[in-house]
Amino acid sequence: MASIQDLILNAVKGSIGGVEIPSNMTNQVINGLSESILGGLTQTAVKPGGLEMVKALLTGKQAAATSPVTALIGKIFSGNAAKKLGLGSALTTALVGLLPKILGNLSGIFKDQDGDGDVDLNDILIALSGKKTQTATATASSGGGLLGAATSILGGIFKKK
Repeated sequence: MASIQDLILNAVKGSIGGVEIPSNMTNQVINGLSESILGGLTQTAVKPGGLEMVKALLTGKQAAATSPVTALIGKIFSGNAAKKLGLGSALTTALVGLLPKILGNLSGIFKDQDGDGDVDLNDILIALSGKKTQTATATASSGGGLLGAATSILGGIFKKK
């Protein structure tokens, strides 16, 4: 069972292959990108209209290359992680340029999993658990762990209408 952080981390790892990162900094760069993505998604989600922007990005309805969420994540990475790590402007620019690809890889994760015709909280929980069940929401609300955390974090984004 993968957490949101694991999904982001795997998407980052799978996308940085073409960028020359000093070998002693690879893990810090991967973690910096991952934290910037999670931070950007979180900051966007708490703003008015932000939940819909995050949902559109993570379901593929909004192209990552043109999303304001992607731009925010780039600013967070450039201003925080890249600066802290002392990355040069060329490397920072190359890494920020990968963000649409990374976020595009994430968008394929959240699709209609339960066949009801829309992407909602239940679909997200099914994708996170790796199990196809009609009671994923009930499982999440009755227990703690990842599904319980996902319910509380993503509930407002993907609530059924």
